[in-house]
Amino acid sequence: MPTPSAAEKANAHLAAAQRKIERLRDIKPYFIDLSLRENPVGARVGQTLQDKLSILPKIRDFGFDNVLLGTLDYAIPDEPEVDDDFMAYLRDHQADLNGCFAFTAMGIAQADGSFTPDPSQLKLRDYGVPNTLHEINLSKAGMAGQYDYETLRRSLPASIAWLNDNIRGDHGGRPRIIINIVDGCDALSENPDEAYSILSLLAEQPIAGISIEDDRGTYLPFQVGAIVAAARCFLPPPLKILVHVHTGGGFENASVIEALLNGADGAWGGLPKRSAIIGHASLGELIANLVRIGNPNMQTYRLNQLLPLAAGLQVLDEEEPVPDDLPILGYNAYRLPLSVFRQRAGRPMDLPPEAIGGEYRYRISPVVSDAPVIAGRLAEVTGRPAGDFPDEVLRQMIRLMRRDLRAGKRIVYDEPENLMDLYERACAA
Repeated sequence: MPTPSAAEKANAHLAAAQRKIERLRDIKPYFIDLSLRENPVGARVGQTLQDKLSILPKIRDFGFDNVLLGTLDYAIPDEPEVDDDFMAYLRDHQADLNGCFAFTAMGIAQADGSFTPDPSQLKLRDYGVPNTLHEINLSKAGMAGQYDYETLRRSLPASIAWLNDNIRGDHGGRPRIIINIVDGCDALSENPDEAYSILSLLAEQPIAGISIEDDRGTYLPFQVGAIVAAARCFLPPPLKILVHVHTGGGFENASVIEALLNGADGAWGGLPKRSAIIGHASLGELIANLVRIGNPNMQTYRLNQLLPLAAGLQVLDEEEPVPDDLPILGYNAYRLPLSVFRQRAGRPMDLPPEAIGGEYRYRISPVVSDAPVIAGRLAEVTGRPAGDFPDEVLRQMIRLMRRDLRAGKRIVYDEPENLMDLYERACAA
């Protein structure tokens, strides 16, 4: 058998990558939006009841069928949070809660068979929320001070049974119960055999699936992919596997992509970037990246609202602007310093801002900005059409910026006053 040539080996690598792209194009991800909870958790300000009442219809209008209303398994459960007020308000005003979720914690079953539901489970029932992300810990550190494996193995089926017996699900059916393993990456990395035994137990339970968190965002993308693939060995479809990845090492979006390629059905998170730490693999970013590769299922969402809605929600939670240099959603993400960087419709892997409700703007860099960028920035500052500015003047502006730098002058030409001064100097030259 002839030895493959270098070109044949190279083509095999490119073909493998293309198969991954095609898989991502075909996936119809299962999303749970957490813009009402994930984003305000790490925010400077948070959300009031009125804020939440305003946000919910926007999230629904954008296209999310599954929305988490809030968290009920917080510390000091006898001291209500805004989430309690929100869910009680929706219940009292007969709002349509189909597709809604809330976080709950596992109740505890004693060795004698008695079971005590967690306060969050009682609240879920009393507020009429039909579905839950039901949280457990599996790592030794995560379980410490809460329960051991023996207690967990007794309590988990009992807790699931209580939810199925006491919670009225969507349209009066059975509740969707997704077991959220808060320390899932830790558990499957540190104690895989014990974690496997719990996954095997869960595969036999009347639940919708599980969720795995990288709650510190410290696992590399290939590790997250392997963890999902390992979990899938014990949880065959139609059981769902979702992921939630925080920003820790800066590879959170890549981790979610790896999870999808390795058998995850989807993810949960807020639409904006803000999260419980400094950020997370947001649904806004994930949707944008799936649009980037041509996934037709993203047309379910009102994509022309994506960028302004996500940015607006983050501003609400923070009471300060979205960081300028945030990829995809930040102000500078689509401010061109050089026209060659423009992303164009129809070119592989490009995502023009218009595809997600944005538009290109311009940013002056004295080192590289070319004539089209300078004309665009002048148009923004003056309100005149970019075509009004003669090419010879634009070229002279480039020459002057270079001369200024060589003379040791460090000027922020992007600022309107400095830009207009440069323009006048160029016109006078």
